[in-house]
Formats: sequence, structure tokens, C-alpha cells
Amino acid sequence: MLTIDLLEQALTAARALGYEIRQEWLQETMGGPCRIGQRKVLYIDLSLSAEEQLQQAILGLKAEPEAIGTLSLPRSLMSLLAEQN
Repeated sequence: MLTIDLLEQALTAARALGYEIRQEWLQETMGGPCRIGQRKVLYIDLSLSAEEQLQQAILGLKAEPEAIGTLSLPRSLMSLLAEQN
């Protein structure tokens, strides 16, 4: 499966977990999951490659290990999450 497709699957899963997705040019600021008050925000750095953006999205999913089990994730994304452990 193409990296960009995996990225879209990961972002869809992150939204299902309650993340607001912010895709921005972060330059030297690190992307990934964070909390702003009660909001969960996942920053994706548009200056990075699709593979690096996917890694940022995976960080967001891994920040919610119990919640991931409640989602019906595509097999390709589940395989990627398992590889990253």
C-alpha cells in the first residue's frame, strides 16, 4: 500500500480518537500529538515526506493504546502499528 494511503488511514483513525488534525508547515518545531486544554491536537508537518508525516500520525495513535482497540482499523494500518512496537 502507498504511504500516502496509510497516512490518510492513520489520520482518519486519529480523528476517530478525537484528535483535531493540524497539517501545517512547522519548520523546526516537532509535530505529533499534544493537548491544548481539553483538546487533543495532532500536528503534522507538511515540510516532511509522506513517510515522516505517517510516523507523526502513528505517534498520535500510539498515545491512545486503549482506544486503538475500540476502532475497526484497516489491516494495513494494524500491521504498521504492530511493526512500530
